[in-house]
Amino acid sequence: MFADRVTIYCFAGHGGSGCMSFRRETHVPRGGPNGGDGGAGGNVIIEASKDVGSLANIVGHKHWHAKRGEHGQGSLKTGRQGEDIFVMVPPGTLVKDMKKGHILKDLANDGDTLIVAKGGRGGKGNKFFANATNRAPRQFQKGEEGERRDVLLELKLIADVGLIGKPNAGKSTLLSRLSRAQPEIANYPFTTKYPNLGLVSVGYDQQFVMADIPGLIEGAHSGVGLGHEFLRHVERTKVLIHLVEPQPMDGTDPIENYKNIHEELRLYDKTLLERPEIIVITKSELPDAEAVKELLEEEIGSPVMLISAVTGNGLSQLVSKVFKTLDGPEDEF
Repeated sequence: MFADRVTIYCFAGHGGSGCMSFRRETHVPRGGPNGGDGGAGGNVIIEASKDVGSLANIVGHKHWHAKRGEHGQGSLKTGRQGEDIFVMVPPGTLVKDMKKGHILKDLANDGDTLIVAKGGRGGKGNKFFANATNRAPRQFQKGEEGERRDVLLELKLIADVGLIGKPNAGKSTLLSRLSRAQPEIANYPFTTKYPNLGLVSVGYDQQFVMADIPGLIEGAHSGVGLGHEFLRHVERTKVLIHLVEPQPMDGTDPIENYKNIHEELRLYDKTLLERPEIIVITKSELPDAEAVKELLEEEIGSPVMLISAVTGNGLSQLVSKVFKTLDGPEDEF
């Protein structure tokens, strides 16, 4: 199961209370205070790990409780600190405060962490309050309560390349041909219900991550067809491959389909149009593919590639062009 948005409830551990105690030993008259401090409560920590692919591992685990600190004891024994609890998420996860609505942190890289709920401080034992005028203090502190915070985890996939296009444009098929990913593929719209990732190898020691973004439709920028759910995964990609089907199943015009998707990207986030875009006509084995390629090139004034995920035509050239684009100057992105 793939999940890219989950609400969790985080409870940090309470701090342990300090101890009120006095020495009670034979031949030690007037033994002084020896109450130890309480231990601090454990934190709730969210950590990004490259070994986690989605938020599915925490869908059924909504409440996260860190352990409380132990109470202090006599003989100046400090209570044990409560153990931290870690919530493991994929890199690219935004952590948002549910109450105030702001972003707490963007866990973009492997190993990034955020203490989302801090454990309470342990209380001081009566030894802490001893001084020259108060040699037998009877006061001590209770431990502080741990923080509680409800957060929304929102995943934006981090991929080098994003495949975009109308439903049935051939994105899943292309991903399966270029990588070991095994997305669902069928001959009807919206087969892909969530993004899929695949690792594409170039030679023996070079590779890039490709994401199949589910089909976009007109109105996606305003949420139509779960548009927001899909479009946010495009935001982190460095290069976009726009797939255009030459003979759409719904009888629509392929040139207009390209324009519509282009407009949806602009309306959602106009900076997406600044990303390098490789435009591809898929299913080159169809009779109208070459004609659609020429029409689209004339319309946009840019070169268009022609490929077939079924026959393999043009795939090696596409991979080569993607790699050269990714390997360009960083300021291009």
